[in-house]
Amino acid sequence: MKSLKWILPVFFLLFSSFIEAQKKEIKAKDFFTDERILDIKLTTDIKNLLTQKVSLKPVDAFITCKFPDSSIVEENIMLKQRGHFRKDHCYLSSLMLQFNNIATNQLAPLKSLKMVSGCWKNSIDEQFLFKEYLIYKIYNLLTDFSFRVRLMHVTYTDSKGKVKPYSQCAFVLEDIDGVAKRNKCLEKKLTRYSPTGTHSYQTTLLSVFQYMIGNADWSIPNYHNIKLLIPKKENYALPIPVAYDFDMSGLVNANYATPPPDLGIERVTQRVYRGFATTIEETQLVIDLMLQKEKEIFSIINGFDLLNQKNKKEMAYFLEEFFKTIKNNAEVKNIFITNARQE
Repeated sequence: MKSLKWILPVFFLLFSSFIEAQKKEIKAKDFFTDERILDIKLTTDIKNLLTQKVSLKPVDAFITCKFPDSSIVEENIMLKQRGHFRKDHCYLSSLMLQFNNIATNQLAPLKSLKMVSGCWKNSIDEQFLFKEYLIYKIYNLLTDFSFRVRLMHVTYTDSKGKVKPYSQCAFVLEDIDGVAKRNKCLEKKLTRYSPTGTHSYQTTLLSVFQYMIGNADWSIPNYHNIKLLIPKKENYALPIPVAYDFDMSGLVNANYATPPPDLGIERVTQRVYRGFATTIEETQLVIDLMLQKEKEIFSIINGFDLLNQKNKKEMAYFLEEFFKTIKNNAEVKNIFITNARQE
């Protein structure tokens, strides 16, 4: 019996260590390099979430995350709504998933992730979501200064049982700190920059990319759908813009998307170059990169099984127009140099 006094504590210690070892180690970097779809269940007071204002405090939620290797993580998190437009026009606004910063929580390394869902609970809006997801994947192909994304299948469950559960795909964006860390940078906030006061090549790349996808819903000086990064070890380096939120683009062509009223266009599928004039040499560097990646861009779209054939054809047709344009030297000079915005 005396031997049990030390045997039992050792047994429980070893058993506890075994249980801890079985916990899935979540790394933000690996989380976004894994292409497999996650199975997520979000449980919260959905009625309260739907009726509250965007500016209110986060609400409690419980997440069940089933990983492709069948491991399951269940934790308490917080949800916060973001995006006034989607709040006013959609069933569910975009959400910020705030993982509790507790050392024992497995999802804590993910910090806070923006989750983008379909505007409404139907297959049409889910297709719009897939289009935007693919835009992020194309952006990743062109530059490391871009947000990585992870696709999820989400089941929304009301904690009070008053709203019927429903399921739809969504995707999350990596935290801006993750983008900064990958590129050995820090996020730059509050300081107002003109587009010509930022990193020239990366700004030109971003501007031509936005033209390619037909997106005018961005602004560097106003930090509108733009984040800025500064290299850590370069004291006088110019900030590098990183774009996000592409649901208003012509490549997505969502039924709720409208162009800014001051551009003189009627549809988001009408391209307008919003970049500022730069040298033809620098513009050509960007054009050359896009031509180099042309086949891979179309492969991303055609190889995505969740997007139906109709939408694949629409995306391909819209991009084919762009690539036809940039293969014409006169058009390149006319659009990106001669008629570009002036400081």
